[in-house]
Amino acid sequence: MNPDLAGALWLVVTVAVYALARAMYARVRVSLLNPALVTIVVVIGLLRFSGAEWTTYYRGGHLIAYWLGPAVVALGVPLALQLATVRRNVVDIAAALVAGALVGMLVAVGVAWLLGAPPVVVRSLVPRSATSSIAIAITTRLGGIPALSAVVSIVTGAMGAGLGVALLRLAGVRSALATGLALGAAAHGFGTARAADEGDVEGASAGMAMGVVGVLTALLAPVVVALVR
Repeated sequence: MNPDLAGALWLVVTVAVYALARAMYARVRVSLLNPALVTIVVVIGLLRFSGAEWTTYYRGGHLIAYWLGPAVVALGVPLALQLATVRRNVVDIAAALVAGALVGMLVAVGVAWLLGAPPVVVRSLVPRSATSSIAIAITTRLGGIPALSAVVSIVTGAMGAGLGVALLRLAGVRSALATGLALGAAAHGFGTARAADEGDVEGASAGMAMGVVGVLTALLAPVVVALVR
């Protein structure tokens, strides 16, 4: 089959799987059945089963990747609608996001270091709470393994989206603002998508947290790595 046609078919398959996953999630509302996570698992399974090459898939899949940038920028719209809330809580928000960025890095690096992981693995785990594109860039600069960082970032986001709300409720967190900040800071894009399902304030604050924590992680990662050398 023509590679361009095959890539276009994989694009259609990906969109169709995601649409079905969204419909299923709307019916059952089970956090672990996050549409993005389900789509990733199903598409990987289909690629493995069919024996299709990644390069073939990416001929169509790159169109999805292209729209990730505009999608992230579009998160500014719900944030703009919640600016009054942000202004009232700006000090608390700033403190929470700095703490979230630091804890996310220190816990991952500290555990890996205590378990005796090689330095290259430790460096690769630093940006685990940043979205995958940022995590890859940070790890490349630190001399880690970009592919490992991407996988860890995706798994972290999926776990946060699947379990985050339940854990926050178990801990007694009921604030819409706090819920959104926690999901965006700990689970980046996956968490933001989950937060948007909870409400407008949650979605807006999660989008803000995802962006700010990504920037903070890029700035603070070299310092954290230096502490565990």
